[in-house]
Amino acid sequence: MRSYSLTAPPAGGEQSVWRLITARDSLARRLDWPLTLAALVLTTLGILLVYSATRNRTDLNNGEPEFFLMRQLMNVAIGLGLCGLIVWYGYLRLRAAVPVLYLLCVVLSLLVLSPLGSTVNGSRSWLQLPGGFAFQPSELVKIGVILAMALLLAAPGSNERRDGPDSRTVLQALLVITVPAVLVMLTPDVGQTMVLAVIALGVLAASGTGRAWILGLVALGVAGAITVWQVGLLDEYQLNRFAAFANPALDPAGVGYNTNQARIAIGSGGLFGQGLFHGSQTTGQFVPEQHTDFVFTVAGEELGFLGAGLIVVLLGVVLWRGCRIARDAPDPYGTIVAVGIVAWVAFQTFQNMGMALGIMPVTGLPLPFLSYGGSSMFAIWIAVGLLLAIRIRSHSRM
Repeated sequence: MRSYSLTAPPAGGEQSVWRLITARDSLARRLDWPLTLAALVLTTLGILLVYSATRNRTDLNNGEPEFFLMRQLMNVAIGLGLCGLIVWYGYLRLRAAVPVLYLLCVVLSLLVLSPLGSTVNGSRSWLQLPGGFAFQPSELVKIGVILAMALLLAAPGSNERRDGPDSRTVLQALLVITVPAVLVMLTPDVGQTMVLAVIALGVLAASGTGRAWILGLVALGVAGAITVWQVGLLDEYQLNRFAAFANPALDPAGVGYNTNQARIAIGSGGLFGQGLFHGSQTTGQFVPEQHTDFVFTVAGEELGFLGAGLIVVLLGVVLWRGCRIARDAPDPYGTIVAVGIVAWVAFQTFQNMGMALGIMPVTGLPLPFLSYGGSSMFAIWIAVGLLLAIRIRSHSRM
C-alpha cells in the first residue's frame, strides 16, 4: 500500500489524490470543532426530547408515535445540508446574493399577511406548503437582516473608519431592518420582533456605531413598546400573557396555565430527572406546546437539573465560539455577521428558557437546536454554517 506525504506532493497522476487528502486535512483543521460538536449534541438531544413530548400525543400525531420524530429528522438533515452548503460556498461569495435574499424575506413576510398566510396560536406567521408542511418566514428574516445590515455597515473603507459608520449608513441599516420588523409585528409576532430588535443593536454595536445611536435606539424601543401597549395594537391573548407574567397567580387555570405547568414539570425532575421518556408531566400531556415552545420542560423533568444544565453549557459553548469567531474574523463583514448571530441566539435562548422558568413572558420563541420545527432548524444551521465559514476564512489567511 502506498503512503502519501502531506509535506511534499507525489509525482504524476497521484497528485490529484494528494490534493484531495490535503484539502480534507486542511478543512478538518480549520473547522471550529467545539462549535460543531456542541451544535450536533444539542440537535441530537432535541430530537430525543421532541420524540418524548410527542410519541403519546395521539391528538397531534394521528396515532403515529414516530410522526414528529421522522419529520424532525428530516428537518435536521435539511439543516445540516444547508450548513454544509454555506461552508462550501463561503460567506464572502454569498454577499452577491444578499440583496436577493433580503428581497425574498420581505416578499415572504408580505405573503404571510395575505390570504396565503395561516394563523397558529393567534399569530398569522406561517405559509402553508404542499404535503402538510408549513414555513415561518420570520426565521429566514433573521438571517436576511443580519447579512443585509452587515453588507451596508461593512462597506468598502469602513475598516479604516475608527469612529464607526456615518449617520447615513446607520439610517440605511435601520431602514433595512425596519421594513421586515414592521411586517413581522403586524402578524402579530412580538417574540420575533424582539429578536430582530436585539439583532439590530448587536449588529450596530459590532460595526462601531456611536453610543448615542445605541442609547437613542434603546430609548426609542422602550417608547415604542409603551405606545404599542397603550394604543392597543396587541391582541387580547398577548396582553393576557404579559399580565400572567406580571402576576403568576392570575388565572392559574387560564392564561397562567402554561407557565405554571412548565414550572411543575421542571421542578419535578430534581437533580437526575425521572428518566428519558418517563416524565409524568410529559406523558400526562400537562404542558401545552411542549415539543416547540416548552421543549426545555421535557429536559428539566426527564433529564433533571444535570441534563438541563448540560444543555445550558452546550448553548454557552455555541455562544462562546461565536464570540471568538467574531473576534478573529478576517474582515468587518465577518465580524458583524458573527455578532448578529450571537445576539440572536443569546437572546432567543434566554427568552425561551426564561418563559419556561416563569421569569420571562410567554412569546412563542423556539429554543435553538432543540425545539421542533423546520423553519427554526433551517435558520439555526444556516447560522452555524456562516460561523464556520467565517472561521475557515480567518484561518486560511494565517
